[in-house]
Amino acid sequence: MSLTVTLPLADGTLSPFTLRQPPAWPLPSEPFRSRVAFAAAHVVCDPLGEFDAAGNAPIDWDSTLVYRRHLRTHGFAIAEAMDTAQRGGGLTWPAAQELMARALADSRADGGAMACGAGTDHLIPGPGVTIDDVERAYAEQVAFVERHGGRIILMASRALARAAVSADDYRRVYGNILRQAREPVILHWLGDMFDPALAGYWGTRDLDAAMDVCLDVIAAHSDKVDGIKISLLDAQKEIDMRRRLPAGVRMYTGDDFNYAQLIAGDDTHHSDALLGIFDGIAPAASAALQALDAGDLVRYHAILAPTVPLSRHIFRAPTVAYKTGIVFLAYLNGHQDHFRMLGGAESARSIPHLGELIRLADAAGLLRDPELAVARARGVFAVAGIA
Repeated sequence: MSLTVTLPLADGTLSPFTLRQPPAWPLPSEPFRSRVAFAAAHVVCDPLGEFDAAGNAPIDWDSTLVYRRHLRTHGFAIAEAMDTAQRGGGLTWPAAQELMARALADSRADGGAMACGAGTDHLIPGPGVTIDDVERAYAEQVAFVERHGGRIILMASRALARAAVSADDYRRVYGNILRQAREPVILHWLGDMFDPALAGYWGTRDLDAAMDVCLDVIAAHSDKVDGIKISLLDAQKEIDMRRRLPAGVRMYTGDDFNYAQLIAGDDTHHSDALLGIFDGIAPAASAALQALDAGDLVRYHAILAPTVPLSRHIFRAPTVAYKTGIVFLAYLNGHQDHFRMLGGAESARSIPHLGELIRLADAAGLLRDPELAVARARGVFAVAGIA
């Protein structure tokens, strides 16, 4: 079969493109030693299931769990029911509960590490929602995860962003929830490029002032904070913040633009990782982390550097649509049998965007079966009228 596919370009033209054979990425023989690495995993919807009143399809549980095993095989811990899984954008709280319960049970079967998102997404933001309501919502979700034996990733709250009138409201809510947590949690500061409803988080739109508030919360409860994931797509802000973290508190990069340099670190600090892009680039990212464990920084950068343009393309504005590229890549690689998403989110990116994704994934060595990728790309493009 030909390895050439006709790619739609951003200028409206078409161009033939021939895929190459990818490298044989090595599987790890032991857990990563130099960095903690979580992959935020996507869900596979059931394309034959009936949509509910909100337009959401049911989940294909078998394929969803198999994909998590694929990520664990490459050495990654799983960040479950996060925004990569369309949390707050198609994955409802009842579905998230079932996802976490199933995934936690499955991970225990093979000893895989997992942490789960606990937030307030079952509480609809509105003028009648109080800070007490937000606290109760957080407490309910934290209790659910803990009841099922999961670690907590304390997600940013749209309801809190709407209800808070000052930074003190954030200090109060986070303080109370952290005091109640059984084990240290991972905080998650998600920027408004990922979710516009989170603009002004920590009580201000000034990122430096917001960082001060967040650091105040961490310092006051450092015994209950394992680390913080920040997703601001600003490498310098992350560097500045990780230098100010209390001893023993990790910085988990959520920067899908600059992760290679942030994980590598500098002479005094580095970032661990909790990344959505790891869902799509797991084989290469695993090989890079193995190289880092071996002290081979040159190979680490040589492997990860080609993945960065792909990640920046997938996460380009509007960043909220990045899940479409993640699922398209999983489809091209044979990890699921269809290119359908919860809420019809497969339509969130243009056909030329998907064409460029193929070119960049090929350059990064991340299309594991070029013949399959070509056949599947042709099918998707044919629906758009591209012969």
